[in-house]
Parts: sequence; C-alpha cells; structure tokens
Amino acid sequence: MVMHAVKISPVDVAARRQLDIRAGDTVRVWQKIEEKGKTRLQAFEGLVLARKHGTEAGGTFTVRRVTSGVGVEKIFPLYSPMIDRVEVVKRARVRRAKLYYIRDKVAREARRQLRRTRIVKAGEGEAASAEREVSAEADVSEESVEETATATEEQKS
Repeated sequence: MVMHAVKISPVDVAARRQLDIRAGDTVRVWQKIEEKGKTRLQAFEGLVLARKHGTEAGGTFTVRRVTSGVGVEKIFPLYSPMIDRVEVVKRARVRRAKLYYIRDKVAREARRQLRRTRIVKAGEGEAASAEREVSAEADVSEESVEETATATEEQKS
C-alpha cells in the first residue's frame, strides 16, 4: 500500500496554474497587506514585463506601473499566499517575451516631453516680446498720425 502525501496550501494552486498571464498584459494584483493585526487588500495595477519559470513552484511575474511620475516594478511569486487574486484587465499583442525595453522607452519619452515644454516656454517668450514690439510700433504710428494731423491744422489756421 502506497501513501500519498497530501499537500495543504492556502492558495488554489490549480487556479493559479491556469492563469494565463503573459508579457504585455495589464493586470490588477490584489495583495493582502497586514497592518496593526488586520489584513486589507490593496490593488497594484500595471503592465506585465516578464513571466519567468512558467507554472512551476518558483514561477514569478514582473509588473510595472508609473506612480506620480516614478516607475515602480514589483516581482510577484505566482503561488504566493499574500496574493488574493489576479485580474487580467487588458491584453495587448506584443512581439517579445520580455518587455524590459519599456523602462528605457518611458525615460526617453519623459526627456522628450521635458524638451518640448522648454521649447514652448521659450517660444511663448519670443512671441510675447514680438507682440510688444508690434504694439509699440502701432503706438508710435498712431502718435505720428496725430502729430501730422495737428501740424496740418496749424498750417491751415
């Protein structure tokens, strides 16, 4: 007679194994967080950059999100009991297994945006000074028109 050991786990292993999380998916991971003896759920929603080690015991997935201008990445163990549930919010078609290039891409775009705002601010300053010059020229021309009008009136009298 052969005795099989029964594994007891707080995680539904079969359900986690069936999770089809891939790179490019936007997922919402509900974490259990313990504070002052109580547990609460906190969502972490972001883009899956990588899935490593498949569905084996040490399987992980990396999620990235931008929070108040700072990129935050978390690596979640697939079978962690601290994860309540994982929801796939959006699925994107990607052509890479690992999306690590997103880190550099976001940094490049941020620098480009910063450059644009500097150019626009400089452009606004130039436009404002040009408007001032045009209005000053208009004032001068109005004064010269008035002066010529008064001069012609004096000549007539």
